[in-house]
Amino acid sequence: MAKKTLNDLNVKGKRVLMRVDFNVPLKAGVIGDDTRIRAALPSIKTVLDKGGSLVLMSHLGRPDGKVVDSMRMKPVADRLAKLLGKPVKTASDCIGPEVEAAAKALKPGEVLLVENLRFHPEEEKGDDAFARKLASLGDFYVDDAFGTAHRPHASVSGIAKYLPAAAGFLMESEVRYLGHVLAKPASPFIAILGGVKVSDKVMVIENLLKKVDCLLIGGAMTYTFMKAQGMKVGDSLVEADRLDVAKSILAKAGGKIVFPVDHVVARDAAAGADKMTVGNEIPDGWKGVDIGPKTITAYCDKIKTAKTIVWNGPLGVFEVEDFAAGTRAVALAIAAATASGAVSVIGGGDSAAAAVKFGVAPKMTHVSTGGGASLEFLEGRILPGVAAIPDK
Repeated sequence: MAKKTLNDLNVKGKRVLMRVDFNVPLKAGVIGDDTRIRAALPSIKTVLDKGGSLVLMSHLGRPDGKVVDSMRMKPVADRLAKLLGKPVKTASDCIGPEVEAAAKALKPGEVLLVENLRFHPEEEKGDDAFARKLASLGDFYVDDAFGTAHRPHASVSGIAKYLPAAAGFLMESEVRYLGHVLAKPASPFIAILGGVKVSDKVMVIENLLKKVDCLLIGGAMTYTFMKAQGMKVGDSLVEADRLDVAKSILAKAGGKIVFPVDHVVARDAAAGADKMTVGNEIPDGWKGVDIGPKTITAYCDKIKTAKTIVWNGPLGVFEVEDFAAGTRAVALAIAAATASGAVSVIGGGDSAAAAVKFGVAPKMTHVSTGGGASLEFLEGRILPGVAAIPDK
C-alpha cells in the first residue's frame, strides 16, 4: 500500500485520534455482533503497546444530527473494555472543552471513546470547522474505518488536513486486498455477484467486466436480466426501470457473464413455503429464491479453476434455510479454492454475513468490513477516506 500506515508513526507519548467503525447492531443496550469492534483491535493494541494514548471516535446508527439516547456509545465502550481487559473512558460529547480536557488528561496506554459523531449534523455535512474541533483531540490521526471510507464526512476526510495522518491496519488490509484484485489479479479471475438490485451493481459489473475471465450472476438481480432477455420470471423481483440498463450490460459483456440455468422457486420467500426447481421459465405465482442444483454444480466447477475470486452478494434468500443451498455451496467452493491457493476477497455486507453463517469467513483471504465502501472500491472509485491519507 502506497499510503502512510500506523507503522510509519512514532506514537510514544502521543495522543492518537483514531476513526473506527463501531457501528454495531445495538438493541436495548445489547450489542448483537461485535465483529467490527474486534476488527479494530490490532490497531488499538499497537498504539497502546507502543506507549501512545488513544481517542477513539465512531458513529452509531442514524440519529440524523440529534442526540438519541439509544445510540450512545457507552455499550460499545463496555464491550471494548472487556475485549482489551482494561478500562475505556467515555465522554458526553465528541467536541467541546470537556472532551478536550479528557483527551489531554490521558496517560500513555489509556483509552477514551468519545460520543456518537452523528449526534452533530456537521459530521455528515463534512463541515470543516467540525473536523478542526475533532482534530484538537489528538497529535496524530489514524483512519481505521474502511466501512465509512466512501463517505465524505468530517471525521473521514476532514481531519487529515489538520493532523499528521495514516491508515490503520484494517484500512491498510482492505485497500491492499481490494486493490490487488483490481490491479493485478491472477487468472482465471472469477467474480460472483448476487444481491437484489442490478442498479446497485451496474458500475461494479462494468468495471469488473474489463478484468474478469468470468462473472457469475445470482440473487434477485438475475430476474431483471432474465426479463431483459424476454424470459418468463413469474412473480420474481424485477427492477422494471432497469431493463434497458440490463440490456446494455449484456451487450457489453462479450460472453463473460454466466447466468443460472435453473432456479429454486417458491410461492413466498418464507420458511415452509411451497417450493420447486424449474429451468429458465418461472411460472406465474412463483418467485425465484435461489439458484438451482444444476447451476450450483456449474458455478462450483468454475470456482474450482479460479486463481482470483471476488464475491459480492448472496445467490438467494440465504437467511431462510430452505433457500440457502446456493449461497452455502458457493461459499464452501470459494473456501476450498482459497485452500488450494486462490486469492479470495469477500465484499462485505450480506456476503460477509453469509461467509460467517456458513463458517468459512476465517478460510477466505480477506472478508471486507465495508459493504458500501467495498462496492464503490470495486467500481473503481476513489474513496474520500482513502484519498485523505497521505502517500508514503
